[in-house]
Amino acid sequence: MKRKNKKKHIMVIKPPGKGWEGIDLNELWRFRELIWVFIVRDIKVRYKQTLIGIVWAFIRPITTVVIFNFIFGRLAQIPSEGIPYPLFSLIGVSLWTYFTNSLNNTGNSLIGGAGLINKVYFPRLILPISSAATPLLDLGISLVIMAGFMIYYKITPQLTGIILMPLLTFIVFLSASGLGFIVASLNIKYRDLRHALSFFIQLMMYATPVIYPSELLRGRFYWVMNLNPMAGVIEAARAGLLGNKPISWGLLFSACVVSVLVFLIGAFRFKKTERYFADII
Repeated sequence: MKRKNKKKHIMVIKPPGKGWEGIDLNELWRFRELIWVFIVRDIKVRYKQTLIGIVWAFIRPITTVVIFNFIFGRLAQIPSEGIPYPLFSLIGVSLWTYFTNSLNNTGNSLIGGAGLINKVYFPRLILPISSAATPLLDLGISLVIMAGFMIYYKITPQLTGIILMPLLTFIVFLSASGLGFIVASLNIKYRDLRHALSFFIQLMMYATPVIYPSELLRGRFYWVMNLNPMAGVIEAARAGLLGNKPISWGLLFSACVVSVLVFLIGAFRFKKTERYFADII
C-alpha cells in the first residue's frame, strides 16, 4: 500500500520587527480565537468567588449615578441641558467607565500575562487588545440600565444615536487601546507607572464633559475638548440619543482623528519595544 504524504504545517517564529513592520494583521487574524479565550478568561476571573457575581456590573453604574445626582445635580446645581440629571450623567458615566476600565486593563495586561509571555509564543498585541475588549460587557449592561432610565423618564431614543453607538464605542476602544499600548510597554520597566495612570485618569475626567455639559468649557479652554476624544464621544452620544441639541460633527470628527492617531502611535510604540518584553518582565 502506498502511504499518502501528509502536509506538515510548520510555523516559523521570527523576532518581531521594529515599529510598523512588526504589526502583522494576518497573524492577529489567525490568532483571533485566542482573543476570545482571553476575554472569557478575564470575565470569569473577575466575577469568580463573588457573592453576587455579575450583578456588580449593575450596581456600580447605578450607585455612581445616584452619588453624582446628589452631589452635582442637587447640591452643585450643574446644568444638564434640559435632561434629567441622572440620565444626563449616566450616558457620560457609562462611556467614561468603559474607557477607564479598558485603559487600566490594557496598561496592566503584560504584567498580568507575564507567565504566558515567558513560556508560549503568540502575538503580544493580543493581550492588551483582549483586555480593552473585556469591559464591553459592562458597557452593554450600562446601556440596558440607560434604556430603563429612558423608559422611566418617558424619553424615546433617537435613531441617529442608536446608529452612532457602535462607532462611538469603537472610538473609545481605539483611544483606550492606543494609550494602553504605551502604558503597557512602559509599565514593564517602570512599575510605578500604574500609580501615575490612576492620577492621569482622574485629571482627564475633569477635562471631559462627564458630569457637566460642554458649554461650560466654551471659550479659551474649548481647544481641550478637540484634543480629548472622549469629549466628542460623550457629547455625540447625548445629542444623538436624546435629540436635545444638534450633534457637533466637527467635535466628533476630531475625536475620530485623535483616536486613530493615538491607536497608531501606541501600536508603533508597543511593537518597537516588544522584543525586550520577555527579558525585562
